[in-house]
Amino acid sequence: MDDEEARTRLLDTAEELFYRHGIQAVGMDRIRSESGVPLKRLYRVFPAKESLVTAYLERRDRRWTADLRAAVTGAPDPVLAVFDWLAGWFSEPDFRGCAFLNAYGELGADGPAAVLDVVRRHKAELRALLAELAGPGREELTDQLLVLVEGATVVAALEPGPEPARRARGVAERLASPDC
Repeated sequence: MDDEEARTRLLDTAEELFYRHGIQAVGMDRIRSESGVPLKRLYRVFPAKESLVTAYLERRDRRWTADLRAAVTGAPDPVLAVFDWLAGWFSEPDFRGCAFLNAYGELGADGPAAVLDVVRRHKAELRALLAELAGPGREELTDQLLVLVEGATVVAALEPGPEPARRARGVAERLASPDC
């Protein structure tokens, strides 16, 4: 096993375990054991748990953002397509809320700087995408859409299924209408 294969296996395992059980509840020994990567190689690829958590969140950010962008690209109403995409995500059987909000909630404002940077960057990218979809000069709508997306995600973590996204979509539709 080379370092690239070890990295992939470690990230796959970390993502599944951190997202399901939480970052603090999962130790490096469990990651090593479930990934099948020898301890020496694990620490060569990720010298500390913080570097593994950071890499896990960065990879999740790239995939999540790309999936959302693909869902809204070419949609008749890209703003509403965000909420349609969320409804599908919230319905996935392994949905456990937002990995970035979960990480921040677990680690707090004094958590590892590199991890918190990824969380903040992810939220800034989401806001930038919503601003792009809302259109120029619609900062208030952008902020409202961000609150709807984040709120629906938190509610869906407590009430899995598409309903939180559908309710948020209804509000977004009213907010984004030209009459507002």
